[in-house]
Amino acid sequence: MNRTAVPRLTAAVCAVTAVASLALTGCTAGAPTARQTATAAAAASRLPDLTWAEGLRVSDAEQRLTAQCMRRHGFRFWEERTLSLAESRPVGYVQDDVVWAREHGYGSRIMAKEDRARLRNPNLAYRGTLSPARRIAYDAAMDGGREAALLKSRAPSGGTITKQSGGCAAEAERKLYGDPAAWFRTDTTVSNLRPLYVDKLLRDRQFTAAVRAWSRCMGRAGHPYPDPDAARQATRDHAAGQSRAEEARSFAAETRIAVADATCARTVSLRSVGERREAHYVGELRGKYGAALDTYRQIGRRALARAERIAPART
Repeated sequence: MNRTAVPRLTAAVCAVTAVASLALTGCTAGAPTARQTATAAAAASRLPDLTWAEGLRVSDAEQRLTAQCMRRHGFRFWEERTLSLAESRPVGYVQDDVVWAREHGYGSRIMAKEDRARLRNPNLAYRGTLSPARRIAYDAAMDGGREAALLKSRAPSGGTITKQSGGCAAEAERKLYGDPAAWFRTDTTVSNLRPLYVDKLLRDRQFTAAVRAWSRCMGRAGHPYPDPDAARQATRDHAAGQSRAEEARSFAAETRIAVADATCARTVSLRSVGERREAHYVGELRGKYGAALDTYRQIGRRALARAERIAPART
């Protein structure tokens, strides 16, 4: 999500570049023919990305698998399901759900709820009660401890991203995604493509025209902001540590702006314009990153199919 599996790789021919074929034919000892690879790649390219709700279910399944594994090692582990499905909805640059905005504004109360949950994280509290020796054993069970493998992957925009992989965390990823290392490389690539095109998108003539139309709509509603980010930031311009009455007034103002924002975004079709233009710029990257994009979707769909047998959907 913000934070998506293939069967476990069993032969060298099942490297990440060929993952897309696994959903159709499985992994065999022989290398796929060029025609098989092309057919599988074409099928993978037609797969939709996971929705945010589907991605959340995969994440919940990962937590459940981790909890089961930790219990086998003699430790307690609490799954994190603080937010409802509606509360877990991501608020992106464009938010055009008027009903959601009317109830949640831009999500300030949801973020506060998450902050409180982090401060009361039962897993951190539990780890703190363990003896030094048990704490070392806990860490080893969780992520492999100091002996865990260190995965490395080059991000498309530069720089190397690393991740420790071992213990129950790696076991959960293996059960969902297949090969944790292959998934890490694919996820690192796809999740870091946006810096390659975001500036082009924000300067795109069709998109900027839609943003200007949104701004005019907002002005007519009494909220003169140049773009959705400015509107959202304006609702955060208040002192920290508000009283209950001050917070209520701030939230009411946030909700009014968020509802107008969502209404105007829907009126001028800002989301559909943005998604269409973003797809255009992502498409320009397919020559270099097409295999990674297809693999990412393929792994995600298989992970979701597995997650649906492990964790219930949030309500």
